Amino acid sequence: MEEGLRHRRPRRLSAMTPAALSRAEQPRTATLIYRELYDDIVAMRRAPNDPLPERDLLGHFGVSRTPLREALLRLADEGLVMIYPQVGTFVARIPMRVLYESIMIRRSLEMAMTEDAARRADAAFIGRLDANLAALDEARADGNLDDFHRTDSGFHRMIQEASQRRTIMATVDAVKAQIDRYRLTTLPQAGRLLRVIEEHRAIRDGLAARNPAAAGTAMGSHIGQMLTEIESAGIGHPEYFLDDREEEDPR
Repeated sequence: MEEGLRHRRPRRLSAMTPAALSRAEQPRTATLIYRELYDDIVAMRRAPNDPLPERDLLGHFGVSRTPLREALLRLADEGLVMIYPQVGTFVARIPMRVLYESIMIRRSLEMAMTEDAARRADAAFIGRLDANLAALDEARADGNLDDFHRTDSGFHRMIQEASQRRTIMATVDAVKAQIDRYRLTTLPQAGRLLRVIEEHRAIRDGLAARNPAAAGTAMGSHIGQMLTEIESAGIGHPEYFLDDREEEDPR
């Protein structure tokens, strides 16, 4: 039997039926659909409560129902879409409890990574942070919120990579989708962009001084500011949010 397996000829693509080829492509197609919809939702190009009509999506992607539904189910599992049988599919609102806890996780982990980055900081790394800060200020001056958000994210990514904590980076990535959606709703607030730049400069200064405590504290204050906003109900577009926080037991 093993001899027969060793000499079995591999199947050629040309020998596969169209139906078999379609089945083989479906997982890859579903992933591509997932990625595009994920990016659109997290970047708020598709806002909470926006409908996702199946007919429109099938036409847009040019696919069959199977890979589309697989992609939507994956997004639903991640809390980014809501599927209502016989009604339709919609971009999910941002759940307050999940958002709050995700920020707590991110603050703790990014503080630790920033402390590690401070211990490894060199002139080249600080130079890259300075270039990022200059680009961030340019995006602010131009009023380009998309560029500002991308550059802001790049600042955090550089620090994460400098920490060399790959597993922690992956954990932060896993919880940041709802945070990014929330952050994009806050950027138009008066004074917000200048405040973010000032907070980034404080983090940069701690890193440049190779002071883990100062750099970590600055990062914790920067991310923790979002917790303060949520607790004080300082959010815009309340229709984008789902208050799923459990009421405290008065007993």
